[in-house]
Amino acid sequence: MTGRVYKSTGSWYTVKTELGQTYECRIKGKFRLKGIKSTNPIAVGDFVDFELDTKSDKETGVIDKIHDRQNYIVRKSVNLSKQTHIIASNIDLVFLLVTIDNPPTFTSFIDRFLVTAEAYDIKAVLLFNKIDTYDQDTLDEVRYLAHVYRHIGYECIGISAKTGKNLDQVKALMEGKVSMFTGHSGVGKSTLVNAIEPTLDLKTKAISSQHMQGQHTTTFAEMFDLSFDARIIDTPGIKGFGIVDMEKEEIGDYYPEFFALKQDCKFNNCLHIEEPKCAVKEALEKDEIAASRYKSYVQLIEGDDEHYRTDIWEKE
Repeated sequence: MTGRVYKSTGSWYTVKTELGQTYECRIKGKFRLKGIKSTNPIAVGDFVDFELDTKSDKETGVIDKIHDRQNYIVRKSVNLSKQTHIIASNIDLVFLLVTIDNPPTFTSFIDRFLVTAEAYDIKAVLLFNKIDTYDQDTLDEVRYLAHVYRHIGYECIGISAKTGKNLDQVKALMEGKVSMFTGHSGVGKSTLVNAIEPTLDLKTKAISSQHMQGQHTTTFAEMFDLSFDARIIDTPGIKGFGIVDMEKEEIGDYYPEFFALKQDCKFNNCLHIEEPKCAVKEALEKDEIAASRYKSYVQLIEGDDEHYRTDIWEKE
């Protein structure tokens, strides 16, 4: 039988088949020896093959195969080492909630998120939340930021989770897909999720309270079917969107506007810092690249990004 993992508790996995049947499954003992080096060989979102356990009185299954992943998100490191925990897999969309103040979301943080999403090959959408509370100056700042990121190719939507403004656009993007929401604590993630699907309220609260009881090192994600042909993965308590381990030469490739100019640089291994005849620096001087994007790039190159490693998965 084939199904998708909807919940993981470390030793048992809730697997749902295409027919909507759910089975509690465990993993074959030898399965962990097949070169999978992460702390959890199976993650929420995985497609798996399993057999019903004939030795058990209950209708449980034994997983014997994981299908190839389209993508995945890990905690701590992108390298599959013993310190790696795969949070979720096969994700279609990740939404980043951005607020100008209360709390402020800095462009350095947005760019780090986008670099990570590019590295994991997951489409990212920026949601500028709380626009119902902004004065004209703040709205102008939202419009400027949206212009910067739309110019690069990212979809940006101004929303209000509280009033419901433009949530129909968000739901339209979610249809037929698996989505995750993230952002600083206080940006309105829970309010937004509950506005999109009010029936999830009790479930998300129950999961949150479970993880408030000192379980800081182990995090269990869970996927939910929504009422409009969409799925959402809820990940309470996860700290950090994944710390991407990559070579300095790779970082520019995850800035789409830099990557597009890379072929015009004099040196094919150009870091866009001190090299002569650099197409990226020339574009920066012509205001064709946002100064804030270049600044965040330099911070990543220099490793000066500790300040921005905030708990973006933390429940508000």
